Amino acid sequence: MSEETTNKQELPEQLSDILLVLDKEKMKIQAVKSIDENGNMKTVDPTKKNQNQFLRVDKHGDFFSNFFSNFFSQLKNPTNFSFFKVPEPIALDKAKELQKQVDNPTPDGEKVMKEHELKTSGLDNSKQENKNDMATTQTTATANEYRYKPEQIDWDTMKNLGLSKEYLEKRNLLDPLLRGYKTNELIPIGVNLGSSILRTDARLSLQQNEEGNVVVAIHGIKKEPNLHFEFFGHKFTDEDKKNLLETGNMGRVVNLTNSKTGEQMPSIISIDRLTNDVIALRTDFIKIPDEIKGVKLNEEQKQTLKEGKPLQLDGMISAKGTEFSATVQYNADKRYVEFQFDRSNTNKQTQSNGQRNQQNQSQEAPKTFRDKELDNEQHQKFKDGQTVYLSGLVDKKGKEYNGYITFNKETNKTDFSFQNPNKLKEQAKPTEAYKTQTAVNSEGKTNEATKNIKEPLKSGQKNPDSKKQQEEQEKPKAPAKSKGRKM
Repeated sequence: MSEETTNKQELPEQLSDILLVLDKEKMKIQAVKSIDENGNMKTVDPTKKNQNQFLRVDKHGDFFSNFFSNFFSQLKNPTNFSFFKVPEPIALDKAKELQKQVDNPTPDGEKVMKEHELKTSGLDNSKQENKNDMATTQTTATANEYRYKPEQIDWDTMKNLGLSKEYLEKRNLLDPLLRGYKTNELIPIGVNLGSSILRTDARLSLQQNEEGNVVVAIHGIKKEPNLHFEFFGHKFTDEDKKNLLETGNMGRVVNLTNSKTGEQMPSIISIDRLTNDVIALRTDFIKIPDEIKGVKLNEEQKQTLKEGKPLQLDGMISAKGTEFSATVQYNADKRYVEFQFDRSNTNKQTQSNGQRNQQNQSQEAPKTFRDKELDNEQHQKFKDGQTVYLSGLVDKKGKEYNGYITFNKETNKTDFSFQNPNKLKEQAKPTEAYKTQTAVNSEGKTNEATKNIKEPLKSGQKNPDSKKQQEEQEKPKAPAKSKGRKM
């Protein structure tokens, strides 16, 4: 999204609020200006001189809830602050009023603060986000059904995010949204907030609010999964945390509590590996296939997967036709059975701000490449520096592709090519015919069949091809002159 396009999407003043913040250490009311990529919030004094720097936010409830949840989750030290949302026309007066209450608390001033204060308790694991994630998982349509229609989408909100129907269709992102799923990849979005622009990557989904209207939910990237707070009444054990961080799946069924009705919901829990959100799926909505890569599942195996547990499967057949074994497990976020090769490095990579996969940092060639596990024979060749053909690789859009990988022992990296690099090298080598021609014409050398021919050989020629050349080749060679010394 270009800067020019973004700047055109200004919010009308009457629809904007100002975000004020109380720094609990400095005990000072400030106006929020922006947040940088490291999670540090920038603020300015709430004065008329600084008004054009204030962060302006949309008054619309659903849109603001999503924006603020995303904003709050990016803060470096969120518990150090209290936030207040006030209408722009009275922002300066309210800031003074709030500061007065901070300096000299009164019962009336306390009422004013509560009236404008934004609830941040547990927002990193916010009820709004939890409600959205559970609602999505509980009401997801089957693969061939659509939950929403394009005309139900608030395209004005999409426009404010820098998105359009044409853009979503072009990137194949509209279809999963209409089916009730999150986008299967992160989307760069930009929100024009008047004096500043919030830019971030996020997954999007469509959800229905309490009035039945379809709203856009923004699933921003968190620094790490928030496993310190209760999740729908479930307190994560040390084993739960270990499993979620290492594999992305908790590995068991737990009863989650519907905060409105008190209903107990047997569910499995996984981590959204793109955003680090905690995602739950009721067991009622888990669909286990009858067969995985040629292996038919018995009832016991299906039950294991439905309980969220890992299952070792042997004798599976790859797209190339080779047999392989792997651990499989149902993922609540993806809503299908996934292969569990070695996810620990992937999760560590996410939590260390994009450091390279630790498998590629070790001295031994990795057993997996782009989530594809090599069988024992392939891995042995790969470790020896030989080129290995891999099929069934999947790109970001879910499309399969094939290619060749070679482990470079010098750089400790994996080289990938769509064409066999060995064949390319062979094609680059000169042919025997070309060697003969070069040797005769350029280097003054001969071969047995053409050693007496004086004229240059044609391309690819290894034998005489004319009567003249044949006569020259058959003509007896004159004896060499003696090089003896005169006496």
